[in-house]
Amino acid sequence: MVNETVLKNFFKYVDENQDHYVDRLREAVAIPSVSSDPDRREDVFRMGNWLIELFKKLGISYEAVDVGNHVMSGKTLKLPPILLGSYGNDPKKKTILVYGHYDVQPALLEDGWNSDPWKLVEDSTGRLVGRGSSDDKGPIIGWLNAIEAHQKIGVEFPVNLKICFEGMEENGSEGLDDLIAREADKYFKCVDAVCISDNYWLGVTKPCLTYGLRGISYFNITVSGPGRDLHSGVFGGTVYEPMTDLIILFSKLVTPNGKILIPGINDDVAELKDEEMETYRSIEFKLEELQSAIESKTNIYDNETQTLQARWRYPSLSIHGIEGAFSAPGVKTVLPCKVSGKFSIRSVPNMDPDKITACVDKFLREEFGKLGSENKLQVECVHGAKPWVSSPDHWNFVAAANAVEKVFNCKPDLTREGGSIPVTLTFQDALNKNVLLLPMGRGDDGAHSTNEKLDRHNYTEGIKLLGTYLHEVAAIKST
Repeated sequence: MVNETVLKNFFKYVDENQDHYVDRLREAVAIPSVSSDPDRREDVFRMGNWLIELFKKLGISYEAVDVGNHVMSGKTLKLPPILLGSYGNDPKKKTILVYGHYDVQPALLEDGWNSDPWKLVEDSTGRLVGRGSSDDKGPIIGWLNAIEAHQKIGVEFPVNLKICFEGMEENGSEGLDDLIAREADKYFKCVDAVCISDNYWLGVTKPCLTYGLRGISYFNITVSGPGRDLHSGVFGGTVYEPMTDLIILFSKLVTPNGKILIPGINDDVAELKDEEMETYRSIEFKLEELQSAIESKTNIYDNETQTLQARWRYPSLSIHGIEGAFSAPGVKTVLPCKVSGKFSIRSVPNMDPDKITACVDKFLREEFGKLGSENKLQVECVHGAKPWVSSPDHWNFVAAANAVEKVFNCKPDLTREGGSIPVTLTFQDALNKNVLLLPMGRGDDGAHSTNEKLDRHNYTEGIKLLGTYLHEVAAIKST
């Protein structure tokens, strides 16, 4: 049984110290820890050191694991450390592993931000705007704030906590899978369950627990021809143009309403069963919430059920960009000699990344052959991750659902998600333990987008939620 007096005092302390927590998040947002930018690599290390100092302050024992080097943009760079922390080692208590990441997506003011992305700004509605506020600095700091609050009110922490924070999640999590496999029967041996707070509510009003994610296969296709860029006035109409070939190939991948045109891609999609169909009827979600998040009414489907199914349980293909093309302001009549197109396929159970790659490669080569072009084609899958599904009936989810009811006074929706967090499946397979996704932010937080935000309310209540979840874990019977 959870001690309600302890929770009441915990909640009261969090409420009284929320400005302190916002200031702490402001410090973290000010560190531009962009893992995909070689020029920001030192900042990623700086963010890791910032967390280490907080570990020390809170009495968390830790190891900053060196996972080696990698090559990016022609440079050999040191990978940021993976931080393994331990708080408590009482054999009578359950041990929960929490995962998060301290790196962030790139952000420039000229991308369309209303304020400097590296300065946390709070608007009149309590929106804390800044890169990484929701993804994932707010949630990982939330765990540490919960530890601090227990210390300040003089209450024993309810579980043993294992911490795994990495600095490369936004750039492929290099080194993480190998570390998890290596430490599965060492550092992670005593773990009873895993909790990750790196996703979002479905909408903006009701919390959720997430038990499934789509996988991702990310492709780079390169078309090359002339030995150098050419003047279109001199050479246009006399050579096969790589850009023309690429655009035609892109047009063959997907229809405007999202139908994937690559043969074989949909063959292994798990069948929609009646019991799953029934779950969509009780989920609190309105199309207006989607339209608010995308700031338009460009949704494909006119009803909630089809929209959620398209987001959760069917694959999608998205075209992301072209490298090597002229994109600066003004007029330039260049004919690029080589262009690379980037697209990804979000996969679902029971799709396999290797089969997806084989289907894509075969299809693109066949379509390229039909063009009769003398250019050359290269197809590369640069990243492949399987979809993930967990069991929402596990005590780990029951504890989280109980915590949601205590903090938000409602039962959470059980959801799947359209995004991909590959480490969920890695932890599940390597440790053979249940993995829970317990989101802090709302569906309109704009992670990876301009004006990313975390509402003060979600940040404060999220700290309460994370702490309460751990108390519920301690009280619940493991079966």
